[in-house]
Amino acid sequence: MITASNQSKNVCVIGAGPSGLVAAIEIRKEGHNVVVIEQNNDIGGQWLYNPSVEAEDPLGRCSTLKVHSSVYDSLRLHTPRETMGFSDFPILVKNDPRHFPGHREVFLYLQDFCEAFELREMIRFDTRVENVKMLNGGDQIGKDLSWVVKSIDNKNEMVVEELFDVVVVATGHYSHPRLPTIKGIDDWRIKQLHSHVYRVPDPFLNEVVVVVGNSLTGLDIVMELLQVAKEVHSSSKSLDLSEGLSKVISKHDTLHHHLEIDSLHEDGRVVLVDGSCIAADTIIYCTGYEYTFPFLESKGIIAVDDGRVGPPYEHTFPPSLAPSLTFIGIPRKIIGFPFFESQARWIAQLLSAKTSLPSSDDMMLSIKEFYHAKDLAGIPKYNTHDIANFEYCDKYADFAGFPRVEEWKTKLCLAALIKAEVDLEIYREFPYEEYRLPEQDSSH
Repeated sequence: MITASNQSKNVCVIGAGPSGLVAAIEIRKEGHNVVVIEQNNDIGGQWLYNPSVEAEDPLGRCSTLKVHSSVYDSLRLHTPRETMGFSDFPILVKNDPRHFPGHREVFLYLQDFCEAFELREMIRFDTRVENVKMLNGGDQIGKDLSWVVKSIDNKNEMVVEELFDVVVVATGHYSHPRLPTIKGIDDWRIKQLHSHVYRVPDPFLNEVVVVVGNSLTGLDIVMELLQVAKEVHSSSKSLDLSEGLSKVISKHDTLHHHLEIDSLHEDGRVVLVDGSCIAADTIIYCTGYEYTFPFLESKGIIAVDDGRVGPPYEHTFPPSLAPSLTFIGIPRKIIGFPFFESQARWIAQLLSAKTSLPSSDDMMLSIKEFYHAKDLAGIPKYNTHDIANFEYCDKYADFAGFPRVEEWKTKLCLAALIKAEVDLEIYREFPYEEYRLPEQDSSH
């Protein structure tokens, strides 16, 4: 069994997005000293919209990205605002009254959250974490560890090295593009980009555009491009489409769906696996993102294998390093903010010795069994951290002594997903009041 001492600790949280902010609050509540290091000039993480893009490499393959956020201008929530907020701090209407507001509304919410809990005094903005390593090379792995954190001020390039008892990695996972393996992709000279650098549809006026991937982001971008492009070709691994996408295709002569791309050719031909061709002006890859922790030296203990971060127990605790090193915000396909809050509370309680973890051996056994179950089910490594399971979220909340997701919230999320499957164009506009949403506290 792994426990921490109940003495106050010096904690470094890397990242001031939603997961980093709630981690800072929960850990500070337990009486620890917290410093949050944020590379941008404001809070928000992904929700800090940046109209700039990676001009040097539109595919985002450079090791150090200049732009963190992948949010496009028209992005709206895919789940209703009523399900998204932190406990006792709902996302109230600021400027956007819709149940599925745009990204600006979420950013304003995070600003209010930050001000309400006086978090800005804890955050060092415009500071990039360059390196995190164990003190003395980690000679005491498995015991109380300390971490040397090297950071650089973006404005004056001043380098600072500090010692922390605990490091919480909250850097997000929607910044570093994941690209498909396609013959000719490296040599194709016609325009291609990852959705990380997509912002508005205007540059694609009257073009023939191929959109690779039909995730929620890919579908959003397809819907926008239909308004400006000459033709839009959606490409995915299967010809089995949702009822919603099928309806859109039936309404638009300029939208076509295909199987995957086999190869790209210098003359602009996009050759598909069935042998057919598209003469394209642009390809947009909506193919997801990689987990990456380039600053972290862990003696090989932490590794990313084809999208699987290993080995964190319950997606959070590396067995031989926890609780001195933890991760928050790795899981996907969850109700994000409440889940991050339960993660943060569990981490904070461990640091104060109010709860404990299983032994390192028991945690490793649990992780191996989890991976084995995924492999037996035929789930790719890349989808290891996709939760999509309210029962798991409830189990996780129980670990942290955190309230389970209310039933009305799960019903609301499921209703949104079902309606998106049926009518992609207007699912966000359905009258969700029929679910008898509870009164929202308007105290902030």
